[in-house]
Amino acid sequence: MATVLSHEVRRRAPRARPPGRRRTIGRNLWWFVIPGLVLYLYVVVIPTAQGVYMSFTNWSVYSPSRDFVVRNYKTIFNDATSSDILVRTLVIAVATTIIQNVLGMVLALVLNARVFGRNVLRTVIFAPVIVSPLVCGYLFKYLFAPPGIGAVNDILQAVGLGSLQEDWLGRPGTALTAVIVVVCWQFVGMSMVIYLAGLQGVPAEIVEAASIDGAGAVRRFWYVVRPMLAPAITINLMLGLIGGLKIFDQIYATTQGGPAGQTETISTLIFKQFNIVGDYAASAALAVAMAVAVAVLSLIQFTVLRRQKGNS
Repeated sequence: MATVLSHEVRRRAPRARPPGRRRTIGRNLWWFVIPGLVLYLYVVVIPTAQGVYMSFTNWSVYSPSRDFVVRNYKTIFNDATSSDILVRTLVIAVATTIIQNVLGMVLALVLNARVFGRNVLRTVIFAPVIVSPLVCGYLFKYLFAPPGIGAVNDILQAVGLGSLQEDWLGRPGTALTAVIVVVCWQFVGMSMVIYLAGLQGVPAEIVEAASIDGAGAVRRFWYVVRPMLAPAITINLMLGLIGGLKIFDQIYATTQGGPAGQTETISTLIFKQFNIVGDYAASAALAVAMAVAVAVLSLIQFTVLRRQKGNS
């Protein structure tokens, strides 16, 4: 009987792979990586290296010689206009990130509950995300048009608030706020969906146990739900910050950087330097500086959020 059992065990046991078989399979898999790697080098790495090199030259529509200079970066850090644009870009990025995440979290908590028609509401709120940013910008350009033309001012007039009518995009005091509203309206649905996905992974038993122990709605969210949403919070904050720092389409469609440069950002300045002024090297230097700033801020944010996640 023992002989039969040992024979059966040997028969069912997996056969040992020949020596070197796994290493051979690993080497063969690299051939599948090469086409994608070549495409990535051609589309991303080589143009990036060329852009960095061009940022250290004097290449422009008036000077095609491309001599090596460093004045482009000196201009970025010494020019008062560039400093104001940098600060304004940071303000837009921080404001849109905070508003998107707060509204997205609130909407996700509401629509995660048993609300009548919640699937329809989720679809309606998420729908602007799939709209082109340019289309969204042109839509709000009409909505925020001057009194007598724009829908927002017409609604204010209809409800008896005609004194609040403004040229929202043409007045320096309101143009930046209007642009922030456009960006948040379009992308709050993205934040909501990511938070909804995170809420699906929160065990209902833990929330019910906290409720039985006497924790209110706010305490349940802060001490039970919020720590479990750390990955979703990290993703949303990263996407919001990066998107806010490189915002271009909505501003170009609504104000094109005006009025009086009050909505000018780094992206719109890069566009104007390249296409209008013809200073190609200066636009490349701005693009490199923006890429480095986005990478550094994203790394800092990711590190801080990961430490908070580990401590929670």
